[in-house]
Amino acid sequence: MDQTITNQKEKQKYFILRENLWKVMIQLSWPAIIAMVLYGLNAVIAAVFVGHYIGETALAGVSVAYPLTLISVGIGSLIGVGAGSVLSIAIGRQDTNTQERLLGHVNYLSIILTVIYMILGLLFSTQLIKIMGGEGDALFLGDSYFRITVIGSFFWIYGLAANMIVRAEGKMKSAAVVMAIGLVADILANYILVAVLELGIEGAAWATNIGMFIYTLLGWVYFGKGFSSFKTKVFSIYRDVSTLKSIIGLGMASLIMNLMNLVQAVFVFNALSKYGTVLDIAFYGVVYRVFTFLLTPIFGLMRALQPVIGINYGAGQYDRVISSYRIFTVASMLLTLPFWIVSMAAPEFVLRFMLPDQIFTGAQFMYFRMYMAILPLLSTIFMAMTFFPSIDKGKPAVIIGIARQLIFYIPVMLILPKLMGVSGIYIGSLAIDAIIVLWTAFMIRKEFTMLRKKGVQENSSV
Repeated sequence: MDQTITNQKEKQKYFILRENLWKVMIQLSWPAIIAMVLYGLNAVIAAVFVGHYIGETALAGVSVAYPLTLISVGIGSLIGVGAGSVLSIAIGRQDTNTQERLLGHVNYLSIILTVIYMILGLLFSTQLIKIMGGEGDALFLGDSYFRITVIGSFFWIYGLAANMIVRAEGKMKSAAVVMAIGLVADILANYILVAVLELGIEGAAWATNIGMFIYTLLGWVYFGKGFSSFKTKVFSIYRDVSTLKSIIGLGMASLIMNLMNLVQAVFVFNALSKYGTVLDIAFYGVVYRVFTFLLTPIFGLMRALQPVIGINYGAGQYDRVISSYRIFTVASMLLTLPFWIVSMAAPEFVLRFMLPDQIFTGAQFMYFRMYMAILPLLSTIFMAMTFFPSIDKGKPAVIIGIARQLIFYIPVMLILPKLMGVSGIYIGSLAIDAIIVLWTAFMIRKEFTMLRKKGVQENSSV
């Protein structure tokens, strides 16, 4: 059979449609996981250099500003996840016209959304840092850091979106190579600007921008030199309304997830500012970064799952769609266990990477363990956030993202810290995630039933 497959594109498509799903998962996931771990390290690297070479106050400033950078990451994910879902379904349906014009729509959305974000971000930078709970030196330093990231936001947005499209082709190794090169550039830039030239928090921000520029540059090279599995023009512009709506609709859940994380951060940092100290803010910032970093293997599996579900769904293979979700969810749970066990057993070992001089209390270790407690089970939620857009249903994923924050997080963060102080933040986070895991499992099970019925109907009509 392989002899009839004449090019790499068809080989990859055949592999996803016909090969054993465990084999598909392993082959696609390991480079995707590496790519996401490397991308996640960008945030950790900045914190490490700031914590070691500038100090705790600067780290508090970066911690306050960091959630705001999730806006640009969210916009990049909106475009990348949406375009990736459109691409993978088009590959399954053999729709070459959609494939060829896809990058033109990505370019159009990247430019328009970057301009809007830059204008609003620069106009309201100080106010946004204040909303995040920034005061005094943390306000000044956080404002400076955020403004510089806004200036470089196009590279954050386009670089991430382009890499997600590469993954949507199923070409995870290529995406991982790009991430590795970008991370090396980020580390070198941080070392030169922060450690050698001592440019402080501004140097850390510019260093991250440089890493994101490298991602974008490599994306242009990849598409411009014909490495992609579909024909395209790297600097083309298309504005087909139906395609733009599809990209936005299918990618909206990813944007919502990032924006809702920002909403969460607003209430958490304000609670920390009101009921805690600067050290509490710095500590939570570190815990949040470690937590996010430990999720990166799950994020990697999410990206690998997207083309598997999208291409199989486009080809009408619904049983493989269901099996793919189950296999990838179980695999991501197992993959996070070693990192989770280390974090739960030796929190001080993990925390000292970013706060080397701080003496931690027993309460802080308890907070850390509480925040990490349910991490392996979050695979259910994150795989669902990929599953629904990949079967051309963006709304359920959007509902999950919004409900987690607006229905649960905001009320809890307004009430528990007032009653329990800083500990209420960590207790509330644990309870909310446990509820959302159960709710998501129910939604997925319901969707499986609908897919099976759809498969039976299509088979009976043939």
